[in-house]
Amino acid sequence: MNVNTEVCIVGAGPGGALLAYLLAKNNISTVLVERHNGIDKEFRGEHLNSEGEQVLKKHRLYEKVKEYGLLLMDRVEYWSENKLIKSVFPPPDSEHVGIHVPQNHLLNVILKEAKKYDNFQLLMGTRVSKLIEDQSGRYVGVKAIMNDTEITINSSIIIGADGRYSTIRKLANIPTDIIKHGYDLLWAKVPRPVSWDPTVRLTLINNQQLALFTQAGGYIQIGWNIEEGSFTKLRKNSFKPFVNQLVEAFPELTETVEKNINSWSDFVLLNVQSSRSKTWVKDGLIIMGDAAHTMSPTAALGVNIAMKDADTLAGIIIEAVQNKDASTFNLKKFENARRKEVESLQEQQLLQESSFKHNFDVTL
Repeated sequence: MNVNTEVCIVGAGPGGALLAYLLAKNNISTVLVERHNGIDKEFRGEHLNSEGEQVLKKHRLYEKVKEYGLLLMDRVEYWSENKLIKSVFPPPDSEHVGIHVPQNHLLNVILKEAKKYDNFQLLMGTRVSKLIEDQSGRYVGVKAIMNDTEITINSSIIIGADGRYSTIRKLANIPTDIIKHGYDLLWAKVPRPVSWDPTVRLTLINNQQLALFTQAGGYIQIGWNIEEGSFTKLRKNSFKPFVNQLVEAFPELTETVEKNINSWSDFVLLNVQSSRSKTWVKDGLIIMGDAAHTMSPTAALGVNIAMKDADTLAGIIIEAVQNKDASTFNLKKFENARRKEVESLQEQQLLQESSFKHNFDVTL
């Protein structure tokens, strides 16, 4: 089976899906490839900041996402020994300190809009296995497996939007530096008590950050930092003493935690790392989002940065397709426009992590 298109995007997360929509809307034939069979994936980036919000509003998607359901955060709270010690409220020009948007809501809206265009095609359950090069070494397509059948997608430009473990990045032999952060993260989700406000609540347990994010749909997402590489050893111990620390910090969660977190398997482990790729482009190929620059979970920047990548990249790709110029030199405009800001934000994440404990020093 052969598919011909101007742009092939691998990875249907928020960045890849938004880019596909923007290209299709501008008359660029686009194939979006996703290895999963569905878009309802747990524990992905789901918090928008003001920049992510503005990207959606710019492209008239925010109100559509709002109809599906989202939740504005009233404030960020810092707690110590069952006492509220500091609150951060929205700035004067905003009505929130962040927005929780279930990723399936966001993707449903973007993909629904993209499907309105005949030049858009979505291939779910499709795994890329090989990049295709022409005689000059320029990338001109991919081979993929869909329903046990190999397909060939011929494309002028290939986009790797396939996350931190990017297949496209690996196949293109793009070197990447991994940055360790000294901690891993345990995720869990529980129904929230009726009295629990739309907040981000932060505390320290065993000198590690515990974050509680109120979610749309009546849930609380728990993000619990643990020492890097310690989960294997940790789960050999009794489960109860570990979880008791959570309910001791926030007693109002006792009932919902006891009903919904009953074993180590109720947590999902995220190995925390960030990364910087040596380059984001080659002839006929671009990587974006976590594939190019993985972010740590701090401040929930990942989804926002991926959508800003898509917003910036769309115009560059449209011009490249129209001018039939997918050279490294031309596509480098994207990297030149975005790398400095992204790496600055990565540095800010490291600084926030190293200074987090200072938020609980009431003498400062």
